[in-house]
Amino acid sequence: MQHLDTCLQLSKILEDSVSEETHIWIENRLDLIIKSKSTKDLYLTYSLISGKIDPAKNPIISGINPELKDYLIAQNAKLLQIARIYLLISVLESDKTYFSTKVANLIQVADTGELATFLKFLILLPNAEDYKQVGVEALRTNIGTIFEAIALNNPYPSEYFNDQQWNQMYLKAAFMQLNLAEILDVEKRANSDLARIISDYAHERWAASRTIDPMFWRPVTGFLKGELLKDMDHLFKSKDQIENLAAALCCFYSREPEATKLLDKYPDLIEKVANKSVTWENLIK
Repeated sequence: MQHLDTCLQLSKILEDSVSEETHIWIENRLDLIIKSKSTKDLYLTYSLISGKIDPAKNPIISGINPELKDYLIAQNAKLLQIARIYLLISVLESDKTYFSTKVANLIQVADTGELATFLKFLILLPNAEDYKQVGVEALRTNIGTIFEAIALNNPYPSEYFNDQQWNQMYLKAAFMQLNLAEILDVEKRANSDLARIISDYAHERWAASRTIDPMFWRPVTGFLKGELLKDMDHLFKSKDQIENLAAALCCFYSREPEATKLLDKYPDLIEKVANKSVTWENLIK
């Protein structure tokens, strides 16, 4: 999102949302940090800013790039979070080489709330890929807010995670029964290993007479052969209409002739998917 002039636009949000006194304080502190290259002042400002802005206060988000606006809204961004990420982006843009390690050290000692903020807005940093390990570590946490910060409504995993890391995130989100519709770029990051794992997991659940979130099947669309095609047949025959529709979505967007042939048995489902009255985005609604 760097092409969106993120730093400038976050500055506008702060100017619109905080008192003039607080806005001047933030800008003065930034000038001091950048001119003196003071690690101490960076860390101190990052801490003190929470005393200047109510953590529960919502920002005024208007007059900025629509893509950035949508992203901030999807992440339910609070004003304090925006102020902190603005501080980090500003120092990194001033001297990425010098401040990168300082920001990394800051994150190492962050509390849960600060770490969640960093993960939610990681994609906005000018050197976002340098902090990939922080995102990967978040996949292993037992703290729900930390995992959700990297996994949900976040473009970072799609942009920087490899297939193994992406698959781990997707599967853990499913096991935690999170809203899989909030994971971005599922079709883009779909891969054969994940499709196979989804099928294997489904067989285990079915053998134990347990259900599966129909959204879980979304990544298998491009891999409907063999066992996965049989899985679609299983879903079509289910008494759960949402499972029927999930199978229809998978088969409709598949390029496999056998998947199309299977779907042809269900013209009513074809119509719903074809006219987009049913999509992955509204399947569970």
